[in-house]
Order: sequence, then structure tokens, then C-alpha cells
Amino acid sequence: MNKSKIDKLPSPCWLLQEKKLTENLDMLQMVKERSGAKVLLALKGYALWKSFPLIRNGLDGCCASGLHEAKLAAEEFGKEVHTYSPAFKEEEIAEIAAISHHLVFNSPAQFKRFATQAKEANPALSLGLRINPEYSEAPKEIYNPCGLHSRLGTTIQNFDTSILGMCEGLHFHALCEQDSNALEKVLEHFETKFGAYISQMKWINFGGGHHITRKGYDVEKLITLIREFKQRYPVEVYLEPGEAVGWETGPLIATVLDIVHNGIDIAILDTSAEAHMPDTIIMPYRAEVRNAAKAGEKKYTYRLAGNTCLAGDIMGDYSFNTPLKTGEKIFFEDQMHYTMVKATTFNGIKLPSIAIERLNGEIEVVRAFGYQDFKERLS
Repeated sequence: MNKSKIDKLPSPCWLLQEKKLTENLDMLQMVKERSGAKVLLALKGYALWKSFPLIRNGLDGCCASGLHEAKLAAEEFGKEVHTYSPAFKEEEIAEIAAISHHLVFNSPAQFKRFATQAKEANPALSLGLRINPEYSEAPKEIYNPCGLHSRLGTTIQNFDTSILGMCEGLHFHALCEQDSNALEKVLEHFETKFGAYISQMKWINFGGGHHITRKGYDVEKLITLIREFKQRYPVEVYLEPGEAVGWETGPLIATVLDIVHNGIDIAILDTSAEAHMPDTIIMPYRAEVRNAAKAGEKKYTYRLAGNTCLAGDIMGDYSFNTPLKTGEKIFFEDQMHYTMVKATTFNGIKLPSIAIERLNGEIEVVRAFGYQDFKERLS
């Protein structure tokens, strides 16, 4: 990465690296070709639409969580649009249906309420139901869609066979950053509970959370699971990775604004965990920082903190070989997924700019944010 070009970037800044994105897409393309599955980009995890021209060459379309994501997929991706929401709104359903290829309802009640209206808006639309296999190995309960009292998907106890005449597909989502071993167990529960209905479907959507592009992921097992499933049932299979598309494709680059001391050296940055990297607080997880280690492992330890009034706006404690200085760049690795889609302007802090390092090595700032972005979203 060219240091002189990095120094010229606005700060803070997300930097997508097309080379790394292409490597992920090559892996997903291989899975598609060998398994026979279709692969969709989950916009809830990655929606940097200036990179869509590169992504659309390999993937089959996008999965959307509602009207706005569906419109983005239709306008900027231009392939299949699959839309699911925990609950659709009356005033949006016709517009969503008109631009979608698959429409997935969360409950039989929503299916029966909107199915006819949706088909009138788009006769070619394929309707489906999200089901709950009641099994997940999600690492945190906040990310467990099959947890106790989950609102996501229909359990076999609440399944309504009266929808089968119009229902062409079943969708489940039970993974979170997991390997194909977890998928294998989810499939066992899915088939045990819903096996009687699978062969009546045209497609089955295995949802997202497949960490396909992560080092060590058992890709061969995933391919085998899909191929064997398609041998058992005459259906199309879909996967919806978001994180796997954007996995390790670029950092969030920030700048040290000040260093204060209160029992520990604290580096205040021009970014924010709360506003720009919320999963570091919500999940929580520790972001990797380039050339840094855990506290105490290297000579100089600092608490990296955000530039908002939230006391807990802290990225964590990291150690470095040399002392940090005001103006120095800090690279938070792997910040392309579940960051810009969740970012806020809390405290009026500026959103990071978005830049893309092209395959030829040139860096282009594709979006910079300012005061008007903060002001106009409030009134």
C-alpha cells in the first residue's frame, strides 16, 4: 500500500482494496460452479455500491432487508433481488414486489395478508417463507435467530399448510461467522422438521453467516453439503453471504489527534467505535490494528479511544514498538463489512470518507461526508 497515497487520503477513511475483494469473489465463484448453488450479496452486511460493477460479474444478485435495500439492488446491481423483512408495511409492499424476484415473508400471517397483492404487482414474483429450524450455534445470543422467543422465522409448530399453494420456497438463516460444520447440523434440523415440504418447493435459501472466505473455512464440506442436498431434493439452492464478500478487503484508517494520560496512555482518534465500528461494542469483538499487539506485549501500550463524549467509546488497549505521535495513522483492519452500513453521526462526528484502491493501484475517493450529511438527516 503506497504510503504517500495513504497520507493524502481524508481522515478517517474506509479503504476498499479491489484486489482483496476479487480474491473473495473468486472463491465464491468457485463455490457456485462446483456446488450448483446461486450466491447473493447480503446488503445488510456490505453495500458499498461503487464496488458493485466488480461484484456483479460473479454473484447472482442481492438479498435485501426492505424497500431501500431492494431499490439499491435494483438500481445499482441489476440482477436478482430477493427481499425479506421481519414484517412488511402495507404502503411499501407493492413497490417492493415490483422490483423483487423473490419475496420472503416472516410469518404465515404476513404471507396470507400480502401474497395476493404482491403477485398482482409482479406476476413473475416467487413467494417464500422464512422458517426457524430451532437450532443454531451462533456465538452470541444477540446474533442467534433461533434463540428462545425469537421473532425471526416460523417454527414447525406455527407452520400453516394453507400457504403451500402459493409458496415456492423456504428460507432459513441460522449462522453467524460460522463454518460448514455448523451448517451441516442446521440442515439436519431443517430436514427433520420441514422435510415433508422441501420437495414441494422450487428453491431453498440457506441464508447467510457462511464464513466462506475466512482462512480455514471448510469449503469442500460446504460444496458437498449443497450437492448432496440438491441430489435429495429437486430445488435451487441460494446462499446469502455479506461478510464473506467484504471479509478482510480493507481497513478503516484514522489519525491520532491527541494523547492524554490517566493511569494509562490514551490516544484519542478522529474516528469512533460507537459511531463507525459499532460491532466492536455490540458484539463485542476486538478489531485488529496494523503493527500492534495486545497490551503489554510490545514496549508502548495505549488505549485507543474515539472522539465522542461517550465514556465507553473505546476500541481497546494495544501495544506498539514505538511511541504513538499526534498525526500518526492508525489502521483498523477488516472494516468493510458491518461498519459503513451501521455508521452514524452521533455527536456530530463526521462519517469516514470512502475510498477504493483499484486493481491498478490507483486510489479514488468515491465519497466524502460533511456538515450537510449530518444536518439533512435530522430535519
